[in-house]
Amino acid sequence: MHLPKPIADYVAANARLDIDGMLSVFLADAVFIDNGKRFESRAAIRRLFEEEVIPVRAIFTPDAVRDDGGAIVVEGPAHGDFPGSPLRFTYRFELLHGAIKTLETSV
Repeated sequence: MHLPKPIADYVAANARLDIDGMLSVFLADAVFIDNGKRFESRAAIRRLFEEEVIPVRAIFTPDAVRDDGGAIVVEGPAHGDFPGSPLRFTYRFELLHGAIKTLETSV
C-alpha cells in the first residue's frame, strides 16, 4: 500500500507510540478532529496524544487507502488497551506543503 510520506511517517511513529514523531508531520496550525472533538495546533494535538492515545497504547494499522476529492482516506483497525479493541477507524487526511493540515478520525 502506498501512503504519501507524511501519512506513512505518522503511521510509523504511531506504531512506536512516538509523540514527537507523530507531531512532526503536522503543520503548526493543523487541526485534528477525533470523533467530533476538535484540536487546533500542535500543542492541542500533543495533549490529545498524551491524554488519549499513549495511555491506551492505541496503534492504527492501515489496510486500505483511497483519494477522495483531494483528501486521502485511510482505513484500518486500531488496537490497544481500550474497550472494544480492535476498532476499525477511518482517517481522513488533508495535506499541504508536504505536511498534514487536517486529520479527521471516526469509528
